[in-house]
Amino acid sequence: MEKVVIDTARVDNCYSGACEILPGWVVACTGSFEDFQKEVKDSIRFYVDCARKDEETYPAIFDNDYELVYKFDVQSLLLYYQGIFSFSALQVITGINQKQLAHYAAGRSKPRAQQAEKIANGLHKLAKDLMSVTV
Repeated sequence: MEKVVIDTARVDNCYSGACEILPGWVVACTGSFEDFQKEVKDSIRFYVDCARKDEETYPAIFDNDYELVYKFDVQSLLLYYQGIFSFSALQVITGINQKQLAHYAAGRSKPRAQQAEKIANGLHKLAKDLMSVTV
């Protein structure tokens, strides 16, 4: 199954997304991340239906099964998880000082690629650990 990457950002109570293979396509949605995911699916379906009806070209990936992958920028990712984990907890998860994480979340600085990778790897490890828990 091919993957379609949605570049995702969060500001206040709103998510927005764009997709490189759909030039000019942008989605914004207030509410939860689940609301945003539904809006993205509906919008892509509408985009493809309109393109078919108007006999315009669109990426062939949408003619087969595909998976939507939401790629967050670091600031948006930290803002999202800030409501779940304290920066102190995120420091333990990522190995990055909580004050620096707060700067990233507030947009006062942007992480270097290596730091962004440490954040992603820490969260991936946490997710893997949680997925291994059985009750």
